[in-house]
Amino acid sequence: MTPSIHAAAQTADFSQDTWWIWTLKAVFILVFLILNVILALWVERRALARMQTRLGPNRVGPLGFGQAFADALKLLIKEDFWLAGADKLIYFLSPVIAATCAFTVMAVIPMGPAVSIFGHETPLQMADSAVAVLFVLAVAALGEYGLVLGGWSAHSTLPFYGSVRGATQMISYELALGLSLVTVFLTSGTMSTSGIVDSQRGVWNAVVLFPAFVIYLVSMFGETNRLPFDLPEAEGEIVAGHTTEYSSMKFAWFYLSEYVNMLNVSMVATTVFLGGWRAGPVTTWVFSLWDGDPNTGWLPMLWFFGKTWAFMFFFVWTRGSLLRMRYDHFMKLGWKVLIPVSLAWLVAVTLIQGVTTFAELSRQQLFIGIGVAFLVAMVVVLLIGDRTPPEGEEPRDGEFIRPDEEFDAFAGGFPVPPLPGQSLPPSPRAKRVTAKEADRD
Repeated sequence: MTPSIHAAAQTADFSQDTWWIWTLKAVFILVFLILNVILALWVERRALARMQTRLGPNRVGPLGFGQAFADALKLLIKEDFWLAGADKLIYFLSPVIAATCAFTVMAVIPMGPAVSIFGHETPLQMADSAVAVLFVLAVAALGEYGLVLGGWSAHSTLPFYGSVRGATQMISYELALGLSLVTVFLTSGTMSTSGIVDSQRGVWNAVVLFPAFVIYLVSMFGETNRLPFDLPEAEGEIVAGHTTEYSSMKFAWFYLSEYVNMLNVSMVATTVFLGGWRAGPVTTWVFSLWDGDPNTGWLPMLWFFGKTWAFMFFFVWTRGSLLRMRYDHFMKLGWKVLIPVSLAWLVAVTLIQGVTTFAELSRQQLFIGIGVAFLVAMVVVLLIGDRTPPEGEEPRDGEFIRPDEEFDAFAGGFPVPPLPGQSLPPSPRAKRVTAKEADRD
């Protein structure tokens, strides 16, 4: 084991922490997440309005900043109803599970180095473990039960559709997300969040493990149910999915957990791929001009929050740019693209680790070169292997339906969209218009 990996395997030192330091950190995490959700709501509304040539909120408070507080007050005083046919206990616990798990993830995220708080040396992190990233994945998976049980417990059709979509989405995209993180474990030699940050003293993992970074970026949209992957609550199809039958604060807990999860995946991405609280090479060089260190004291919290909000803005930017995917295309992307690609990259990283162990080669240059070649190969395979057959060519079995095949949208008792190659029959209104035009001629 090399010295760098050995150093990275060490977890943060909490030996001087006391009960009031733990309490102070816990309160800070709660306040930080709630205030950032309020800020995220305002930024999202204003940014989307600018992207769509609208004004956005501009009445309540300066620049409309008080609109989020007005919405929170509205949810607090709104009538709270209970469904007569719902499973009362699970119906109530579901939003609590979702919110509790969302607020728990940040406990193991390092926000900065060790600092002095009233004479006690303590890291800017509430807790750490040798398997801290696995804890994050476990809590995130447990939070999905809130979504699934919330839709199921309402005993209503559209919420149940939303819960089923949420379950299948979590299985496919969390698997790809987890596989992308395994390569980080291999190169860092640890699953501790502080250890992973420490292993990125030189080059960030986003550069060395670029394919894994891309897979994580795509998967985090599916993990948080955000456009273009917001299928569990697609308002154009199932009203609001699992939250359809919720109101007042029970709905607010679901709403809050969604935005907290956006912050969570952004902070995990910052920690795992962008060096965490460590400043970038340009910032480090600027500080070195006057013998300063940007990675000491309280200043690294600024770098951490800046990187986190870069991902948050990426969420908003994507929502204002892309359309919602069709559900079968969405699942195909997860199972036929992301998971195979992440598995192939995991094998490539394992081979690179084995080669560099027994040969004197630059690991970083080897990773970057193979990563670029890997991405080019995947793009070529996708472009060649997923093309529609030319006109006159026989459709491939299992992927395209023959155009002459009769399609009944209500064959199963409820409307379903046509598959590729199928087309909907003309509507009754279109038939009447065609008949009138024929009579007129």
